[in-house]
Amino acid sequence: MVFTGFPPQALDFYAGLEADNSKAFWTANKGTWESAARDPMLALLDELEDEFGPATPFRPYRDVRFSADKSPYKTHLGAVAGPTKGVGCYVQLSAEGLLVGGGFHSHGSAQTARYRAAVDAPASGTALEAIVGGLRDKGFAVRGASVKTAPRGFAKDHPRIDLLRMAELMVIREIGTPEWLATPRVVTEVAEAWRAVGPLADWVVEHVGAD
Repeated sequence: MVFTGFPPQALDFYAGLEADNSKAFWTANKGTWESAARDPMLALLDELEDEFGPATPFRPYRDVRFSADKSPYKTHLGAVAGPTKGVGCYVQLSAEGLLVGGGFHSHGSAQTARYRAAVDAPASGTALEAIVGGLRDKGFAVRGASVKTAPRGFAKDHPRIDLLRMAELMVIREIGTPEWLATPRVVTEVAEAWRAVGPLADWVVEHVGAD
């Protein structure tokens, strides 16, 4: 399958799903989702695989078991490529357009504890600070669950307190809907962003690891 771009119908589909997140809408428009969003995403991931490894697209269905929001469908299509669970690069398509990024999503307190210990250590902490600073300079925003004050056991005036507050660390660049979204140029743009995220993913693999 050759990637040719994300057609405008993909954005229209997700805008419609945001307005009517129902089984009736999904059933009536599933064919559009498949041809305009799912299949192009699979083709994009296929073209990126040689450099970044296999990627896993997320299911379109929301897990509503523990959520007050019972809307059944995700209003975006995301996929992650990485060496271990919750670590690596991310791409997402929604009504707002394209979003790219990466980092790690915490899967437990032990993982968060290892992350904070590495941030606290001078060598690994300084290295992460430089990586994150460089990504900010390239237009990435830092995201992830965090605490409002210093975590237990760390000083409030720690030189890397902002990173220590994070329980997980992700960086996101919102690309939106440029004219090239419907062209093969998407492959080049996502690959460039993922290369930028690579040092962060490598740091996480070395210092944090999986569960």
